[in-house]
Amino acid sequence: MQALLLQCLAFPLTLLIVFLLARAGAALSYADAALIQGIAACALTRLRGLAVWWLGIQLVFPLALTGALRLDIPPLLFLGLFLFLLALYWSTFRTQVPYYPSAKWVWNEVDQLLPKGKPLLVIDIGSGLGGFTMEMARRRPESRFVGIELAPLPWLASFLRARFTGSRARFVRGDYDNLDLSNYDAVFAYLSPAAMSGLWNKASKEMRPGSILLSYEFLITEKSPDIILMPTGRGAPLYGWHF
Repeated sequence: MQALLLQCLAFPLTLLIVFLLARAGAALSYADAALIQGIAACALTRLRGLAVWWLGIQLVFPLALTGALRLDIPPLLFLGLFLFLLALYWSTFRTQVPYYPSAKWVWNEVDQLLPKGKPLLVIDIGSGLGGFTMEMARRRPESRFVGIELAPLPWLASFLRARFTGSRARFVRGDYDNLDLSNYDAVFAYLSPAAMSGLWNKASKEMRPGSILLSYEFLITEKSPDIILMPTGRGAPLYGWHF
């Protein structure tokens, strides 16, 4: 939202620059104007202090928009793509947690970390397409594995996958803030840096003694992890906290 607002704020500046260049005798095309818009948006983005990778997006966006208009793409295609991305990412603008698929080596490590010999209730926060939850349900038939996902499209995909394959995994659509984490023996999360403080605040208040919180890739800064597992070769770590 900030990036879009900065693009809008850059537009009057672009008009002014184009006007001054035209008065000076410069012959500018729409592509030239789009480039000026991108540079102006980059400057504002830099002043606002957004992440450095936004600079490239802000620069390319007006040029990409100009190119798309020249292709004369049917508006319904844009609408369809927008609706698809909306269903996929849904409230990412609020939660700052986009769709992240977890690596399969993590599934093996989680399987080793979970207590054996007793039934468990495990929640996968931000379960995406359901791969982790379904695999754990297959490996641990004595336990119950639940995935919770806020975005409609990933939730629907995971729900249908479980239904058609006969998986014992269960998927619910909703916000994990509405859960009571004291009900679960283990919590697995693959979220984003922006969500980790909120997750810890909730977990520290609700998770019961003997339970475990696992986070793939993203660290909780409020408390040092009890477990740090690194993959062989390249990849992000798996962190764990005992309660």
